[in-house]
Amino acid sequence: RFDRYDDIVIVSPDVGSVSRARKFAEWLNEVPIAIIDKRRPKANESEIMNIVGDVKNKRAVIVDDLIDTGGTIINAANALTEMGAKEVYACCTHGLLSGPAIERIQKSSIKELIILNTIPLTPEKQIEKIRSLSVASIFADAIERIYGDESISTLFTQK
Repeated sequence: RFDRYDDIVIVSPDVGSVSRARKFAEWLNEVPIAIIDKRRPKANESEIMNIVGDVKNKRAVIVDDLIDTGGTIINAANALTEMGAKEVYACCTHGLLSGPAIERIQKSSIKELIILNTIPLTPEKQIEKIRSLSVASIFADAIERIYGDESISTLFTQK
C-alpha cells in the first residue's frame, strides 16, 4: 500500500515485541523503529509512559501479535499522534477484537488496521478501517512442504 518508505517508522507496542518490529522494518528496506514504553496498571489496561524513537512527520505502523479489547493499540496510536506522527496504521496476526475494540478502533486515529483471518471477523466487526488478509496460501504452502518432506523455514524468511 505504501509507494515509498522514507517516511515510515515501524512501532513496537511494547518492549517485548521489539524483535517482531525489527524484523518487519528489515523487510521494508531497513526503515527505522520506535518503541512504546508502557505499563499495565491492571489486566486489559495499558498506560503509555514514553515513546523511544522519532515519529514526528512519519507514517507510523504499529506491529502487534494480538489485539483483544484494543486498549493498548488505541493508546499507542493516540500517543504517536500526540508526538507528531502524520498517520497511524496498525497490523496484527490475531484480531480477537472483543468487548469495546471495534468502537475504540472506529473512533481512533488509526487510519487502517490490517489483521490476518486466523480468527473469524464476524459481520458486526467488519468496519471500513479494518482489512482482513487470508492466511490460506501460506498454510497451504506449509502443508504441501510438510507432506513433501521439505523445509518450511523459508516461508518465514521470504518477503
